[in-house]
Amino acid sequence: MKSRAAGGATRRQAMAEHVLRQGSASMTELAETFGVSVMTVHRDLDLLESQGMVRKYRGGASAQASSIFESNIAYRKTAQTAEKEAIARHVVGLIEPGSSVMLDDSTTALAVARHLDEAAPLTVVTNFLEAIKLLAPMPGIRLMALGGEYYPTHDSFLGVACVDAVEAMNTDTVVVSTSAISDRHAFHQEQEIVLVKRAMVAAGTRCILAVDHTKLDRVALHRVAPLDAFDVIVVDSNAPPEAVQRLRDRHHRVDIAQVGEA
Repeated sequence: MKSRAAGGATRRQAMAEHVLRQGSASMTELAETFGVSVMTVHRDLDLLESQGMVRKYRGGASAQASSIFESNIAYRKTAQTAEKEAIARHVVGLIEPGSSVMLDDSTTALAVARHLDEAAPLTVVTNFLEAIKLLAPMPGIRLMALGGEYYPTHDSFLGVACVDAVEAMNTDTVVVSTSAISDRHAFHQEQEIVLVKRAMVAAGTRCILAVDHTKLDRVALHRVAPLDAFDVIVVDSNAPPEAVQRLRDRHHRVDIAQVGEA
């Protein structure tokens, strides 16, 4: 019995990795790939969905975001990595040593966290567990962790307790990312995330919105904030020039991070 359970766990892990790697997969494809029945795939996907690994839909499963659901953290960490790296280096260049910085639970902010030692000494505040683990041993970083209810899909702490903790602070700089922006608003799919991001935007003396080019000219279910709430919008150099110009025409400061530059 134990070996069968272990085999099922191994199969589900491989199935999750398959969906994460491809972005989505049909029930039939998964059944053929793993040599099991469609009914077994249904049961496996139910469990993977309950763990926040994939999103099940009629006929298959997806790791990709939609206007209603955000993608799993494991999938987001593999997407637009070069663009996020460029954005992160640019954002760190905007941060003054000796200041305080608040980071949200986006993978773009995680890329920023990897380079914060370059601007040390800093006080860094975040609700993102992976960022906390990354920053904890970093020299010159005074780390403050925001608590709340842990959400494995996002690997972060959210909820009322987190919002309350954010609202009790004011940092020199806040760095957030969102799933979509139009030429007027920043959006996100999930209300628990939205409430924390809104609180963070209000808790910063200066707010930086860091978004890669795939987030432009899109909307999602919930408005996070008007773009006027951000002092700087940082996008990567793969952003369509016409989309950047529309943002600038609205009197937004838009910085371009050059992809591929060290």
